[in-house]
Amino acid sequence: MLERLTRGPAAMSELARPFSMALPSFSQHLGVLEECGLVRSSKSGRVRTYQIEPLPLAAAQEWLAAQRVMWERRLDQLDDYLTELKEHPG
Repeated sequence: MLERLTRGPAAMSELARPFSMALPSFSQHLGVLEECGLVRSSKSGRVRTYQIEPLPLAAAQEWLAAQRVMWERRLDQLDDYLTELKEHPG
């Protein structure tokens, strides 16, 4: 859903089309995303349209980037340690 919304606003029916789930269930999923602030909706007549809210995703991206740096550093340290053990056993 979020991937699709990066291309622009979409009606709930369009967002739901690729998924094999009933519209009420799909609506609940969109409601959770809206409560989290990841999407916002507007209603025109009977059509509810959703669009992405990029700011919370930017915060998540920053956190993930920091995690990636940390884990790459830890894995490099582990690789160095294992190489040292292999070159100089016990």
